[in-house]
Amino acid sequence: MQRKHWHLLVLGASLLTLGGCASSEEWDVWKSNSSHFASGEHFSFSMKNREGKAATVTREDIALARQQNWFGRPVTVSQEQILER
Repeated sequence: MQRKHWHLLVLGASLLTLGGCASSEEWDVWKSNSSHFASGEHFSFSMKNREGKAATVTREDIALARQQNWFGRPVTVSQEQILER
């Protein structure tokens, strides 16, 4: 009986661990970069534009993203939504 409990514990822990993993595409992005963010500006942009919230994008953000080669899932907005600052 104890062996059955041990197997259930290992199975449960494995499912919890795998459930929180990134997709294979996200792992590929993370493996190809030495850090989680390309720069402090990239970090700041990512923190203010989290999933589930309306994105706030300026022309400066776009220029920095190109200049610093930001990586990860892109934030897409229409031309009308880009803020002029």
